[in-house]
Amino acid sequence: MLFTFAIVKKIKEISSPDREHLLRLSIGLSRSFNEVMILNSNEYEDAYGKYEFLAAFGVQRVLSSNHDSFNSLQDFLNQDASWCFGHLSYELKDQLEKLNSSHAQHFDFPKLQFFEPKHLLCWKRGEKTANWYSFEEKLLLESLEAVSFSRDESFQFPRLKPSLSKEEYLQQVKVLKEEISYGNIYEVNFCQNFSANEEIDPQLAFLHLNKRSSMPFSAFYKSKNDYLLAASPERFMAKRSNKLICQPIKGTAKRSADIDQDNRIKDELRSDLKEQTENVMIVDLMRNDLSKTAERNSVQVEELFGVYSFPQVHQLISTVTSSLSPKFNAVEAIRAAFPMGSMTGAPKIKAMELIEQTENTRRELYSGSIGYFDPEGDFDFNVVIRSLIYSSKTNRCSLTVGGAITDLAVAKMEYEECLLKAKAIFDSEDEKNEA
Repeated sequence: MLFTFAIVKKIKEISSPDREHLLRLSIGLSRSFNEVMILNSNEYEDAYGKYEFLAAFGVQRVLSSNHDSFNSLQDFLNQDASWCFGHLSYELKDQLEKLNSSHAQHFDFPKLQFFEPKHLLCWKRGEKTANWYSFEEKLLLESLEAVSFSRDESFQFPRLKPSLSKEEYLQQVKVLKEEISYGNIYEVNFCQNFSANEEIDPQLAFLHLNKRSSMPFSAFYKSKNDYLLAASPERFMAKRSNKLICQPIKGTAKRSADIDQDNRIKDELRSDLKEQTENVMIVDLMRNDLSKTAERNSVQVEELFGVYSFPQVHQLISTVTSSLSPKFNAVEAIRAAFPMGSMTGAPKIKAMELIEQTENTRRELYSGSIGYFDPEGDFDFNVVIRSLIYSSKTNRCSLTVGGAITDLAVAKMEYEECLLKAKAIFDSEDEKNEA
């Protein structure tokens, strides 16, 4: 059954949709539902992007799983070939390998959760209309009529305090580089957490974040009392027909307001040996992960060391693709590559063991993934980075940032890169310096 037919009714068409209006309308509507996911491409060019804007509200069916989650997800999808939106927590690693985390859990996100929405706003790329679909037309129309738009756009993110001091961070990088020198690891993604306990308006916070740092995989995700406000530039994996696409990011450079200087920075990033080394290690890891479910000889590196520009940074992005073997389904392909190599390192299992030993907070949804499955069997999932996670139950705000540690890494420069990646949420120079 396709979502847009049978039970589900197309109730409203929006001609020549205005993205900002759709975003504000969707954010306003999100206050009326416990489960919401809004995915905004922010007009970025994307050869594999299928939708400009998606917004899902309410629950027709839901799967929340902390055990045998990937098999449960496949069973859930088999029940109905419909739209499903949800998340994969980094903590699913414990179901894939003999791993665990001893750090405190601060949020209630299950390890895996997906829901079939009651209401959907869908704007497909290349189309001049966006459409509302709903299982309950009257409820949706009433909810839309009740939406209020906040005129007060003033917002300041709370002061986030680091879980590691700068000295502690530098010491842990030293520990990791020793592991590299021993030959135990080639690369590891090492992260630090910044947090605060302060009440915020998550809807207003997301509008502010999206304005400051519009990204191709920006997302607002609400699951009861927990919120993810994502400004992610990175795709984990997409499926288009039987083609799988992964686009790992490794390599970062600060942008300049001077156009000539900015172009020089891009050229330097493209040819930087350290950044290339980080990137190619993860490309090799991703090739290996895709090969587990690929048709023979179908794994390709379509682009190596592409330089892409975002509001705060330039990034080095590579594109790795494969043809999914008919022996495997979509969930098995995701499972074979999860967690994504760009957020772990190589070798992956050893990297995750060292992450647990050297980081002092549990990642939870950070460095996991959110996205959708559509009725045509395609999917698209981001990497949860550059994101604020918030609990309205405890008022905890959490931001985690990190980078790749290799033999060529300079600890102080890696620390500065972390702060650069957090710039959209660090509202003031005083706060950045304090962190």
